[in-house]
Order: sequence, then C-alpha cells, then structure tokens
Amino acid sequence: MNAAVKDVMTTRVVAARRRATYKDLAATLREHHVSALPVLDDDNRVIGVVSEADLLAKEASGGEVPGFLGGILRHGKLAKAAGVTATELMTSPAVTIAPDDTVTHAAQVMYGKRVKRLPVVTADGHLAGIVSRADVLSVYSRPDRDISREITEKLILDTFLTDPARFTVTVENGIVTIEGTPETATTGHDIIDSIRQVEGVVTVRDRLAYPPPDWPYGPGPLA
Repeated sequence: MNAAVKDVMTTRVVAARRRATYKDLAATLREHHVSALPVLDDDNRVIGVVSEADLLAKEASGGEVPGFLGGILRHGKLAKAAGVTATELMTSPAVTIAPDDTVTHAAQVMYGKRVKRLPVVTADGHLAGIVSRADVLSVYSRPDRDISREITEKLILDTFLTDPARFTVTVENGIVTIEGTPETATTGHDIIDSIRQVEGVVTVRDRLAYPPPDWPYGPGPLA
C-alpha cells in the first residue's frame, strides 16, 4: 500500500523524560492506557522506549535483586530490575520509523521486532508522533469503491496510459479481482504489482489473459 506513516500516526504523544522515576512511569502508563512510552532527552530526541515489560522486571523481583533471581535473569534484565529512572529502565536504542516511510514498512517492523507501537522520528531524531498496530490496520477500512476508482482512473488510465475498458475491476472487502487483456505481458504484470501497493488492498486476484511474452524489439515476432 502507498499510505505513509505520517498519514495514520498520532501526533499527540505521551512521552517520558529520561529522569522520570519508576513510579512516574508506571502512573503515566496506567493513566493514559498505553503499553509503552518514548523516552526523550533534553533536546526532545528519542533515546529509547520504556514499556510495561521493562517495568515488570523490578516487580518480578519484588523491588530487590536476590542472588537466585540474579542467577536466572540475563544481564540486561538484571539491570532493569535494579533501575529507578527511565534511562535505566528503557530499551535503547528505540525501534523507530520515519514519517515518510510506508505503512507497509511500519507493519513489517512491528511484526519483525514484535512491538505494538513505533515512535515516529524526524531525520534529526525528534519525536513527530507514534504509530500503533491499530493505526496500521486502519488503512484497510478504505471503501471498496474508492479503491476501485483509484485502480481504474489513477493507475490504469493515468499511470499506464491504458484504456480502462480493456479490464474489469471488482473490489470486495479490499480483495481486488482484475480481468481483461493487457497490451503486453510486461504491462499486465506491472499493473498487478502496482495494484498491490494501493492503499486498502488486501490481496489481488490476477485473472488477466496475458499475451505472449514481450520480445526485445516489439510485442512479438512478425507472422
């Protein structure tokens, strides 16, 4: 899909300062019903993220770091169990995304890193917003008729300069089915690839009747 992170992100972000205490962090998470907070330095740059999981290390140890627990916790978790400020408790560096990155890329990062929210940062590291799983999935609420119109008018006609009458495009619940005969096999494959990038498209059912593969100097050999 071609939607950008800046189109779906939340710009009013609850964040924590690096000197915020454990109790302040826990209270903020609960008050705002969020699972993680970006941590900012004195110049408002994102330096890490503190999550419920980061705070749970101390809770699991009862506020102490006993020898038995120290033996089963890895070094990083042990450090978090002893931490009392955001700087000590946070995960750093933060997993972030840029405003102009695609929503698809944000989804890939979330899935790969197993995180629910991504701070959105500018090129110089300043916090611009936050994008959640719900924000990423929101693009799939786009009406089918809008998807169909974009494919027919903006993609097939304006981008590929092809007569839309050559194709039948139907969209149901974000699932695109396209039938027809493209001018060349290359054009057909390019159209299908482009449809997959249209905002709100769940999948594409390719029902095109492809002509013979393109030859180097034209659409095919002379009869």
